[in-house]
Amino acid sequence: MKVYFVGAGPGGTDLITVRGLEILRQADCVIYDYLVDKRLLDEAKEGAELVCCDTLGKKRYSDEFAVHQERINGLMVRKAKAGKKVIRLKNGDVSVFSRLSQELEVLARNRIAFEVVPGVTAGSAAAAFSGIPLTDRRFASSVIFVTGHEDHTKKTSSVDWGKIAGSGTIVLYMALANLAKIVKGLLAAGRPRRMPVALIKDAGCLTQKAVTGTLADIVNKARSSGIIPPVIIIVGEVVKLRRRFDWLGRAKKILYTGISKERFFEDARYFHIPLIKLVQMGSYKEFDNYLKKIANFDWIIFTSRYGVEYFFKRLHKIPYDARALNGINIAAIGNSTNGRLLDFGVMADLVPKKESSEGLRAEFQKVDLKGKKIFLPRSDISDKGLNAFLAGLGAEVTEGLAYRNIARGDLPELDIEFFDEIFFTSPSTVRSFKARYKKIPRGVKVRCIGDVTLREAKKFGYA
Repeated sequence: MKVYFVGAGPGGTDLITVRGLEILRQADCVIYDYLVDKRLLDEAKEGAELVCCDTLGKKRYSDEFAVHQERINGLMVRKAKAGKKVIRLKNGDVSVFSRLSQELEVLARNRIAFEVVPGVTAGSAAAAFSGIPLTDRRFASSVIFVTGHEDHTKKTSSVDWGKIAGSGTIVLYMALANLAKIVKGLLAAGRPRRMPVALIKDAGCLTQKAVTGTLADIVNKARSSGIIPPVIIIVGEVVKLRRRFDWLGRAKKILYTGISKERFFEDARYFHIPLIKLVQMGSYKEFDNYLKKIANFDWIIFTSRYGVEYFFKRLHKIPYDARALNGINIAAIGNSTNGRLLDFGVMADLVPKKESSEGLRAEFQKVDLKGKKIFLPRSDISDKGLNAFLAGLGAEVTEGLAYRNIARGDLPELDIEFFDEIFFTSPSTVRSFKARYKKIPRGVKVRCIGDVTLREAKKFGYA
């Protein structure tokens, strides 16, 4: 019996540690905080039980972060004793203001083993994404994390503002509701009225926003800005460095809509929000029948790396392996798809220089396809233009539905004006954007992969 406590990080799904992600992928039961990005749950294995702590009991505190702790504790114990691989997925870092000790205590009493995997805490994320070094040899040699909202059942506060005011940088969690009281305490303890303050909302998220001021005016600025929790508050001279180091505010920002991983080391900051989701077909009876007779085909054309993944997943279910493709010509739409084929020990015979359906058409015009049998493992909404083109060259084309392409139902609220460019990777990402976000503001550029995607974008006036 063992329970893993994993910090999911604040904000985006890419802020979890590599170790934490691997544990998540193996867990039978995922008990997660409601602030955890729900897209991270896509990484859980098929059939894993997903339990949101917000459904286990009433929220008790005004900050709306607390849930019925006893029910969480009881659920962990029951699942672990039932032999389940349990992960307790917490927002941010597991050891910072997360009631970790209460949950470890109940496991220790029940002689259940546990392991704690750290994560990125909201305080450091808020500072990093805002260009605020928490320490600086000129202004702050220390940093202190403080809760701005304590357990309402405590008779006296354990926060000594007199001692805290003497620290270098102060990072406050769950403090917005008590901001006026905190400012008053810091001023009374000797902090100057000109002391810089930053309020960082949604640390590490696409919706992150900052309000800056001083102890003298931050309460009024917070009120006029309409900022609401979750908010991290940073107090200290280091806040003024944001004017020089606000890398995110100055960076070109691109909304990347595809499923493949975002791109790094480019002259821009990519924000990866997949607008679509790939799921398995309800039935593979027809597809599996094609695979059982795969030797009858002359060509297999893979138009995406996902087609490769689902093809081999079903091929192994037959059960066949790559040897069944002996003597069959293989085409891949591009290098990424060919690279995925290589993972299964297969090298494509044809890869067009232009990675698109148009590139495939140009290459196949040079190939004699009269009477040839072609198998296309694709999604349920793939463009039919390639099928018609190949048939026009005299080929007998069989399309096998390998996976479904659906719009995501958990897309976040976005301020589209925040971005400089939107990168559409397929017609389905364009349609999903239209359904969820409607318009693209003037001044936001659009980039499309392939002519088919471009045509779809033009249909909605996006390009």
